[in-house]
Amino acid sequence: MELDAFRHLVDRLAAEIPAEYVAGIAAIDVSRRAVPHPVHADVYTLGECVPIHSTSGEIVSRVVLYHGSFAALAQLDAGFDWGAEARETLLHEVRHHLEWQADADDLEGFDWAVEQNFRRHSGDPFDPLFFQVGERVADGVFRVDDDVFIERVVTSLPASIAVPWHGRRYTVTVPQATLPVFLALDGLQDPPEGEVVVVLRRKPRLTDLFRSGRPPTEVRADVDLAD
Repeated sequence: MELDAFRHLVDRLAAEIPAEYVAGIAAIDVSRRAVPHPVHADVYTLGECVPIHSTSGEIVSRVVLYHGSFAALAQLDAGFDWGAEARETLLHEVRHHLEWQADADDLEGFDWAVEQNFRRHSGDPFDPLFFQVGERVADGVFRVDDDVFIERVVTSLPASIAVPWHGRRYTVTVPQATLPVFLALDGLQDPPEGEVVVVLRRKPRLTDLFRSGRPPTEVRADVDLAD
């Protein structure tokens, strides 16, 4: 299904949802992007409910369906039902909005994580564990906005690490640095819109309670396809 036809389909499905369920949803949009799953091959994020900052204190959201993800799955499955999948995805994301309205504390935590990630991109000090408050998409894998964070707890800085991404396995030579390290990866196939960052950190120790934490080291590294 072409992008314009998909937009018309989503608009029609959105018009069928009772008004009380979409109250507080500022927009239901279609993006041309494909959003690959960080670990599993042939798995894509079809939609997302994105919180929007509101000065009124109201919980406001934007629902997005990813046409590129739908198209990728349709290429893998000749029987892919665009209408049924779009309806299921849309209702799933509307439920997310309703859950956020019922529990504003979770949304406040997400907003804080987004702010900390913005500080990271800006070169300002940030909480090195902020990503754990983001969306957990797999064991040890979190997403904040368009960035994906893969957490590894280590006893010391390894010379290299193995990293799974979207069904493939990569090896990464780790540059010399001081833990904790935010290691941004270059060269992944099917990368996300943002960065993939491996977070290397030590397991917390009792002595950490009595001294200020070391600010994270941020470095970049190229990946090699392992298999």
